[in-house]
Amino acid sequence: MGVLPWAWWFGFRRHSAYPLGALAEAVTNTAFGFMRAYVLLALWAARPALGGYDAADAVTFCFITQALIGPVQIFGGIDLTERIRTGDVAIDLHRPVGLQGWWLADDLGRAAAALLLRGGPPLLAGALVFPLTVPGPAASAAFAAAVLLAVVVGFALRYLVALSAFWVHDHRGPEAVALVLSLFFSGMILPLVVFPGALGSAAMALPWAALIQVPADVFLGRRTGAGLLGALGFQAGWALVLLGAGALLTRAARRRLVVHGG
Repeated sequence: MGVLPWAWWFGFRRHSAYPLGALAEAVTNTAFGFMRAYVLLALWAARPALGGYDAADAVTFCFITQALIGPVQIFGGIDLTERIRTGDVAIDLHRPVGLQGWWLADDLGRAAAALLLRGGPPLLAGALVFPLTVPGPAASAAFAAAVLLAVVVGFALRYLVALSAFWVHDHRGPEAVALVLSLFFSGMILPLVVFPGALGSAAMALPWAALIQVPADVFLGRRTGAGLLGALGFQAGWALVLLGAGALLTRAARRRLVVHGG
């Protein structure tokens, strides 16, 4: 188990090695945050209190979303996919730690670097222009826990997609499907609270809701007391289910290892 902290540190160092690149991504996220904020303000001007949010909640949700793009890796996969394609995963399978554990530690390091370098600028810029909803100390601590669980759930989903390369040999198809599902059902495009009826209920029950919607609701103070414990339990439950599925699929993948290109 002593290997895992080194994997975390390796991931953090690797993804924080180019701070100017991360700053450019943060600026891009901030710019898109302002565009999305004005779209949401127009929507909430036409439909006040939509989904139980007021305009300040909607704009705050927008900038939280932009801040979490990097840590939860909505738009990306993991490097394991390419290592499966080339056969380098054989080296990973001989490390003194499980394949999933190694890549989880690496991804936690990546997420920490992304949160440090890309998470703050969108929220800060949004707060300078709009009256954002600001959580108190207790809500901030709960938000930190929700973000950590969101990162784990996000990793578990991407890990399952990466393992599909053992069978399909071309990860672009599964990754495209995963991207659409993540964008639509996480709250990245619109808060899930505006989804109507059964669609909204289904979206809130799926694991993608743990990536954006749940941390945002915790930040906004919409989950308190038993509701907060339920929200964190929802994230933790999906994390355990998905990591368990990843462990089972890893066992099957060991028997399916195919080296491409020699």
